[in-house]
Formats: sequence, structure tokens, C-alpha cells
Amino acid sequence: MHDLLKNVKVTRVAAVQSAAGTDYTAAASVDMQGFEGCIFLLSMGTAAADNGIKVRQSADDSSYADLAGTSVLSDATETNIVVDVYKPTDRYLKPTAIRGTSTTIESIWAIQYGARKGPINNDSTAAQAAEPQISPAEDFFFF
Repeated sequence: MHDLLKNVKVTRVAAVQSAAGTDYTAAASVDMQGFEGCIFLLSMGTAAADNGIKVRQSADDSSYADLAGTSVLSDATETNIVVDVYKPTDRYLKPTAIRGTSTTIESIWAIQYGARKGPINNDSTAAQAAEPQISPAEDFFFF
């Protein structure tokens, strides 16, 4: 695999959210049709042992249920938390930021992998720029 961006789909599923002490479920779901797994990356403003992430799944993109074992909490020092869901049994996934301690959510990203077809188009309506670089040459600066 020489070009990861052509083999994974990168999507921001939640933008910045104001500080609160309540859970926040991403409005956008992730359609897993054609993919084997999805990594969710959550970035929070404050580290706390009761902040984290969990993932929910749905067969119809309407009724969601928590996936057992996907709740990952900070150890009180981490503001970036990652969970990987491999071969979910339902088609749609949706992450929830767990906020036991009031904090902002910087963003939640989904990286879908194991595509059955490629290459993947990472064009997105979210503010995102992506460009693969294969064996780039070094910049030379002359003073």
C-alpha cells in the first residue's frame, strides 16, 4: 500500500463543540458499506478520567445502540482518544463523545479502512485538504 489516502476514507463527523459536561453524539453517521473497519479519533479540550468516546451502530441509520467494548476513557492525562471498530455487524456507525467533566470537543474524525473498491475519493464538504506525496524530494535552501 503505497498511498494510504487512496485506501482509506477520512471524514470529520463532528466539528468543534462548546464546553459542556454532557455526552455529544455526532450528527453525521459513517456508512460502512464497502469498508471493513473504522477508526474514530476524538480530540477534547480537557483531559479527565470521565471523558472519552464510545461508538453506536444502526442497521437503518435511525435507531442506534451502543457497541459493547467500544467505550474508551481518558486516564486523566489524555485529550486525544482513539477507538477502532473492525467488522461491525450493522451498516452505520456513530461516535459519541463522553463528557463527564466539562470540556470542549475539538473534533471527531472517522478513518474508514479495508475498502472493497478503490481508489477512495477523499473530497469532502467539510474543510479538509488532502494530498498524497510519494517519494518527495527534499527542499534545498540556499543562504
